[in-house]
Parts: sequence; C-alpha cells; structure tokens
Amino acid sequence: MISNQILQNTIDGLKQISRVDMCVIDTEGSVLASTFAETDNYVEPALLFVNSPADSQELQGYQFFKVYDEAQLEYILLASGSSDDTYMVGKMVAFQLQNLLVAYKERFDKDNFIKNLLLDNLLLIDIYNRAKKLHIEADVRRVVFILETNIEKDNSSMEAVRLCLGNKSGDFITAVDEKGIIVVKELAPNDDYAEMDKVAHHILNSLDVRKREGAHIAYGTIVGEIKEVSRSYKEARMALDVGKIFFGERDVIAYSSLGIGRLIYQLPIPLCKMFIREIFDGKSTDDFDEETLTTINKFFENSLNVSETSRQLYIHRNTLVYRLDKLQKSTGLDLRVFEDAITFKIALMVVKYMKYMETVDY
Repeated sequence: MISNQILQNTIDGLKQISRVDMCVIDTEGSVLASTFAETDNYVEPALLFVNSPADSQELQGYQFFKVYDEAQLEYILLASGSSDDTYMVGKMVAFQLQNLLVAYKERFDKDNFIKNLLLDNLLLIDIYNRAKKLHIEADVRRVVFILETNIEKDNSSMEAVRLCLGNKSGDFITAVDEKGIIVVKELAPNDDYAEMDKVAHHILNSLDVRKREGAHIAYGTIVGEIKEVSRSYKEARMALDVGKIFFGERDVIAYSSLGIGRLIYQLPIPLCKMFIREIFDGKSTDDFDEETLTTINKFFENSLNVSETSRQLYIHRNTLVYRLDKLQKSTGLDLRVFEDAITFKIALMVVKYMKYMETVDY
C-alpha cells in the first residue's frame, strides 16, 4: 500500500535524526527500503523472525521489529545496534511505520470512495453514510477538474498536482482511467469561476515543461453537495472533449463556456449528416479552398464586419464582397445576413464534430 519511495524517504529522514541505520523487509523477503548496502545477509533471519512469536529480538548486531497493519504483519524493521537506545529508536520507527499504514489505508479508502462517487457507482444513502465514516464533509462547495497530458498513467504529473494544491485534506486527486488526472477541489464560500480559471492555470503550470505542451484541463460547474460531484465530473469530461473539437487553441476550458458546441456534441451522427446534406446540398466543406475558408473564419471573427475583415485580410472591400457573393452562389447562404451566417457557422461546427467522432475510438 505504501510505495517503496515513501518508505525510503521515511527511514532516510529518521536515520538523519537518530544516526541509526535501518532496513524494511516485507514478509516474503523483499527488501523495500534500506539505509545501508549489505541487506542480503539479513533477509533469511528476517523470514525466520516472521514466524517467531516475539514482536522484537536482537540478532547479528541488529534489532528486529514487527510492523503490523491492524492484526496483519506487514513489515520487518531492522535497526543497527544492540543498545537500549537503538531499541528505543527501533520501537519509535516501527510505531511511525504503523501510523503510515493507517494513514495510507484511510487515503486508499477515500480514493476508492471518490472514484465510485465520480462514476455514479453508489446509492444516495451510501454516499452520505460512507462520507460520514471517512470524515468527508457532505455540504461543501466543490468542483471537478480533469487534466489530460500526452502520457498515460502519468504518476509524476499526479504528484506534481498534489504538491501544487498543497495536499489539502479537502482536495482529492485521483484517476479513473489511464488518460486523465482528476481533481475534486474543495472551495471557499467566495470562490467563483474566475478563481477556478486561476486554479486550472496553476495546475497546468505545475507540470514539467515537456508535459505542459499538448496538455489540456477542463472543469465542470461548482456544486454544493457531495451527491452532485459526479455531475461536475461529467461536465468536465464533456468540456474536455468539446474543447478538443471546437477550441483546440485553448489549454483551459470551462463547461460554462462551451456555448453551442455543447449542444452539437450531443447530436446523433445520422442527424448531423442529414443537416449537412440539407445545408450544402451534397457538397463538402473540404471542397472549399484555403482562401475561402480563411475568409469565412476571419469574417466570423470580426462579427460579420466587412470593413474590418477586408482590412485584416489586406484585401479591398470589393474583393471581400466578391468572395462572399461567390460563396452565396455555391451554398445559397449569404454570410452578410445574420440568419444565414448562424446556419453556416453551425454547419461548420457540425462538420468538425463529425470528423472528430470518426477519429475517436469509443
């Protein structure tokens, strides 16, 4: 349950304080952590000590101690020396390791609870009962973030996020698949969406520079009860997907900012195909040349303003009008008319959505 790295860091720190060499061996004879090199000579005595009724004994100049997780023997601790002081240090270290086991067990139980909560695997009554048992407050404002990097099972990034958020007891960092890191963040009463945006950027900036490139983070709406956390998670998941389709240039995306993209994302593909056939009369947006697509996008960026669009494209106003007339003849839609512009914009977004769905393996 406790990683070897945690065990190693623990006994390294305790050795610096006590100046006593130590070693931790599991009940199968594997050396998990040690502050000295010659550990092989002590594996067999440690295995013999596993079956001993004693909780501590001295052998070959080392004190041996048993470390339990409740009634289950987990580790054998070796402390170098035969003095009473070494015995006292060994007992204290064994006690510390037992406390670590308890703490990590509780963290593991909380992690399982949060995962099942996110995935809607709990009945309503179980949510509140287990939250109470695990000392997790039910009526606290929370929001869910999902961070996705280009690396699967990105444990180092998960640890970076933990450090970034300060390991606060009310925050939970976990994963339900191999692609994303999930943060269930507890909020202060006055935290708003502007603050959530700052937190999202703060999390991104905690990543290694190489991992930051291509990383995306999305977050759902703020919820007030623990039973609603799964909704915030689903919203963050949708925001991550919709962001990839329609807002690829953004590395932070909020569910509340998805706009019409959220509606298009929920359309069935057959309905999308029928809509595109009706709008473009069998034509494809792939038939538009680069010049036409650039003109369309710039025209939308400038809120259908002909003068500003022509200025930014470095073309004469009449040239832009000619291009728009040409597009109207081929599609039947005049982008200078608001209703036609809306129809065309939605059609382009629908095409983007359809192309994305063709590339995603669900």
